[in-house]
Amino acid sequence: MHVVMLSKACVVGAYQRKLEELARLPGIELTVLVPPSWRDSRGEQVLERAFTAGYTLQATPVAFNGRFHLHFYPRLGAELRRLRPDVFHIDEEPYNFATRHAMGLARRLGIAACFFTWQNLNRRYPLPFRAWERFNFAHAAHAIAGNHAAAQVLRAKGFAGPVTVIPQFGIDPQLFTLPALPRPAGRPFTIGYAGGLVPEKGLDTLLQACIQLEDDWRLQLAGSGAQLTELQNLAQGLGIGARVTWQAKIPSTQMPGFYQSLDAFVLPSRTRPNWMEQFGRVLVEAMACGVPVVGSSSGEIPFVLGDAGLIFPEGDAAGLAACLRKLQHDQALRESLAGRGRARVLEHYTQERIARETSDVYRAMARPASGDGL
Repeated sequence: MHVVMLSKACVVGAYQRKLEELARLPGIELTVLVPPSWRDSRGEQVLERAFTAGYTLQATPVAFNGRFHLHFYPRLGAELRRLRPDVFHIDEEPYNFATRHAMGLARRLGIAACFFTWQNLNRRYPLPFRAWERFNFAHAAHAIAGNHAAAQVLRAKGFAGPVTVIPQFGIDPQLFTLPALPRPAGRPFTIGYAGGLVPEKGLDTLLQACIQLEDDWRLQLAGSGAQLTELQNLAQGLGIGARVTWQAKIPSTQMPGFYQSLDAFVLPSRTRPNWMEQFGRVLVEAMACGVPVVGSSSGEIPFVLGDAGLIFPEGDAAGLAACLRKLQHDQALRESLAGRGRARVLEHYTQERIARETSDVYRAMARPASGDGL
């Protein structure tokens, strides 16, 4: 079974481990088409070639780079005619033009196609996005939803085809692993965050929680975004500027070292009218590295953490501070959460497991057309 995946997300090197795991599965020949780079509010991510064994990773030009809803791949038709896959995985939201363009090509060429969605809010889009979404619903052989709420949104909007809930990516437990050495005794209690410096991530809540902590602590923030200057000014205004370290976005394959330097990791996401947390991959990465995690109640975070982390009401700085104080002063709790977090990742969120579940979708899509049991 030849599978072609179209994915701007796979420009990130760490995400490519899922592709290697897919390619290792019996009966799958995999080609992945990616843009040479992708731009968003955090900057430009140039294609990393970190994990490329067993499959073909091919860059293809992208039009309107950085335009999430309007970008598309002008050479895609030629690529599909050349490759003639059995299954086409469009790793993109159904209301985007990239998906409409790709789905139309798949329909004309008789290729079974699926799309991926994180969208966990039931939003009615204006034209032409609503029309693109309806077209994709009508012609997709399958839908992959990244979280349970997204699957419910698909059904509420009338998608009648098969839906499978699978996170877009897992983690590689050999890359995101426990520290080789114990954390040094006597150092400040070190809290971390990695990701976009944007309002929906709730970093003002994190800063306001930190001023309620006592004893020696430090905060490390890694990432980029439009809110950087505002957040730096807030930290200074709160009198904690000297305790906060700001780092640029860290390459994906270097993230384990960042997590391993922490005593606690926080994802303080805050739901907004047009967004709530869709997964929180950084939580899974930190858990795999044996770091106790704290997450807000936004979106999918409580489901991802289960009993392996602490939850506070989103936007509640006092609630977050209470969680951090528990971790700061209770070594047994830190050790318990670290062990439970790593175990939960190994059970639910490895790249190997995500790849296996995704391959089951491909086989279900190919079976009616081929009749060969693949």
